[in-house]
Amino acid sequence: MNDSIPALLPRHSGHQFVLYADSCSGVAGALHERTFASVNDVVRRLHPRPEFILFPGDEIIGLTADAGALRAQWRHWLDTEMSWLDRREVPMWHTTGNHTTYDAMSEAVFREVLKLPHNGPSGQEGLSYWVRRDDLLMVFVHTLWSGLGGEGHVETDWLEAVLAQHGDARHKLVLGHHPVFPINGYSGAYQREIGHEYSARFWDILVRADVTAYLCSHILAFDVQVHRGVLQLCTAGAGTAHRMPEGVEYLHCVQAALDQSGLRYQVLDTEGVVRERLAWPLPSFDQASWSPLPRGASPAPLSGAAPPATAIALKLSGRTAAAAAAPQTLLCTPAPGMIAPLWLGLRGPKQTLTLILGREQVRSPHYWIGPELGADADFALDVAFYPDMGPGGVLWRRSGDTRWTSCTAISATGLERFSWPAVWSVGCGEGGPDDRRYAGPRLEIAASVIALS
Repeated sequence: MNDSIPALLPRHSGHQFVLYADSCSGVAGALHERTFASVNDVVRRLHPRPEFILFPGDEIIGLTADAGALRAQWRHWLDTEMSWLDRREVPMWHTTGNHTTYDAMSEAVFREVLKLPHNGPSGQEGLSYWVRRDDLLMVFVHTLWSGLGGEGHVETDWLEAVLAQHGDARHKLVLGHHPVFPINGYSGAYQREIGHEYSARFWDILVRADVTAYLCSHILAFDVQVHRGVLQLCTAGAGTAHRMPEGVEYLHCVQAALDQSGLRYQVLDTEGVVRERLAWPLPSFDQASWSPLPRGASPAPLSGAAPPATAIALKLSGRTAAAAAAPQTLLCTPAPGMIAPLWLGLRGPKQTLTLILGREQVRSPHYWIGPELGADADFALDVAFYPDMGPGGVLWRRSGDTRWTSCTAISATGLERFSWPAVWSVGCGEGGPDDRRYAGPRLEIAASVIALS
């Protein structure tokens, strides 16, 4: 095939697959039939073809009280729009979604049409289920079960039991339609993400089971973030015509490879162009070359745009002030004639780690919020800026921990287009030694620019 797109392949043994969702199609001649076809054209160009396809929900527009009309949409989607796919050779697994399983009737149609495994919890057979492929476990959860309350409600005991039962699986993926953590500032229990009363237990289960990623959709965007070492990867660009937000997000599919080194993916738009890519996890920083940064202004270890597959890492240690609420600078990047475009420091009486990133002059900056360090307390943190992760790429962890967490943000973009100034300043802002001076008795920062491939 002359216009084939090279697929990422696992190194040695592993798995390679496609992930996409939210086509909201199923109606002949409708707009989403055309937009979904444009994404499918890209999937069909992948070489070699995927071993399997994951579709975490909202295949059809649905949301009708007419069971016959719902079945007709499914038939059009499966028999016409997806007729190019031989599901005997390339199996396709689905999750439920808010357009497809919004009441007991639609849940029954979903079971009837897709005939997915019936190994889920009682009452959710064919809605929640698991699939094992050699050393890969995939668990599909129903985030809208009518028996528990509907949209945003999810059962967790069964999830925990299945992950424990398959503890020998090298790779574990969990899939559900709704995110657990907000994306691009779109937030709200039940409607945007799963109910907040489930979130902590749900994520604790994934962390304890050493799950690689939670794969979801629903928010019409591509997004990746990490929490306590587990990725949340959202893809909802398979055809729904509007975006969240417009002008930033785009129609897409994700092609991924999973092997003993971790997860790699490429996000392809409708022209087959790779718009985003990632390799996870980050490597150990033990062998990195660290440069201590002196107090005040000094030449930056990196200036200009960071190349792809680059992480800018910081080791922060010190002791916080006994009582301080005003902003205190850890690191900033002065630039002539403007407010420093990047400021990392502590803010508020709880001395909360905060990144402030300026996009354009005279426009409000964007904020990333990290841990509270507290007053009069020793601290040792690793911070990493990983532009390939977009807004999820402002990362932190306690020194000695191996699990990264994304700082909380409402921005739809991150550091992927940031041009690093040639001067960095430690312990004070761009205005000099007394500008937002660090108030604690001790502060040490070392930096490393790490090429990941």
